[in-house]
Amino acid sequence: MKHTIHFTKMQGAGNDYIYVDTSLYYIANPAAAAVKWSDRHIGIGADGLVLISRADGIDADFSMRIFNADGSEADMCGNASRCIGKYVYEKGLSRKNLIRLQTASGVKNLWLKVGEDGSTVENVIVDMLEPVLDCKDQFIGSYGKENELKALGRKFTGMFVSMGNPHFVVFCDDADTIDIAAYGAALEKNPAFPQRCNIEFAKVISPERIRTRVWERGSGITKACGTGACATAVAALLCERASNKVTIEMDGGNLDIEWNPPVGHVYLSGPAELVYEGDIEYGTC
Repeated sequence: MKHTIHFTKMQGAGNDYIYVDTSLYYIANPAAAAVKWSDRHIGIGADGLVLISRADGIDADFSMRIFNADGSEADMCGNASRCIGKYVYEKGLSRKNLIRLQTASGVKNLWLKVGEDGSTVENVIVDMLEPVLDCKDQFIGSYGKENELKALGRKFTGMFVSMGNPHFVVFCDDADTIDIAAYGAALEKNPAFPQRCNIEFAKVISPERIRTRVWERGSGITKACGTGACATAVAALLCERASNKVTIEMDGGNLDIEWNPPVGHVYLSGPAELVYEGDIEYGTC
């Protein structure tokens, strides 16, 4: 039996997802729904599906589950987290300026910059916690330094960084022209990554600016990636290519990252925007 689901489509730097409040609508098979609805030709069109719920415990206000466009479940998404901050405030689900969000990779604090009218959120800062460099479940290689991997006959030098989900940041001069679809897909499934991997192709413009393009595990080419922007900033600083405050220029817009090593948390900030709202029939996906 089919019923109607109300959804909200939001984007952060072009990284767009479909958001559903699970306190109002039950989705029995979110993985299948993510595949069907994310299709940009016959569905709503998005990088994936995000489910928002009230948190069960006292350590968080809300919780999120995120499903990529291929139906795989992700641990975390920085851009989606920022959009959730805007969503819960502007929908009247919370009037806090600090939202604690439970994710599969831990509780993230979201700081909301509210506009003068008191009803809209202009910017969201996310505490992405500390990066992890030595994660054997996600990467087989040398930690805290650059590694060389091969894909389609080309050698790539990059650094592994986990922001709750795995990233491999490749520094190259041709980030704007490289065939991301080919090389990103090949690197994602490299044997060095037991859980597959998100791939960033980054070109350092200056110590304060880095041009980055993204191949996301489970979604393919995306306009932006919050955790990917954080991983890029961490890798660049560790490789002495950038400062501790850097703007990551992605296809969909800019994200600002701050990290003060060796053990500091990574802070991600940027805009979150409502694209549109609508209704879709949901039954067996």
